[in-house]
Amino acid sequence: QVQLVESGGGLVQAGGSLRLSCAASGRTFGTYGMGWFRQAPGKEREFVAVITRSGGGTDYADSVKGRFTISRDNAKNTVYLQMNSLKPEDTAVYYCAATTGFGYVRYGTQYDYWGQGTQVTVSS
Repeated sequence: QVQLVESGGGLVQAGGSLRLSCAASGRTFGTYGMGWFRQAPGKEREFVAVITRSGGGTDYADSVKGRFTISRDNAKNTVYLQMNSLKPEDTAVYYCAATTGFGYVRYGTQYDYWGQGTQVTVSS
């Protein structure tokens, strides 16, 4: 069992930056691929970024590529999402999730554990 707790959300102006953190419980953090997803009001949840177990590989949605960076610190059981050049369309609840799948897992149904989410609001 893995428990995930996100933090770092908030209100920011367009063009600004935020860094989200996701702290995981347990001793097996390094055995999970970690992803970030988001869900805006009235929209379906969408993939944002994923990082492999070792942190050696990352993948991003086209909408955030070049602006967002996912990273992890396995010693701290934490995954991060650095978000730069934020746009109003990035406004959503952001969720981190853990998967036992291998490679770049983009589908939410392949994730085993989810956090409660953190709100990110970007004003224009």
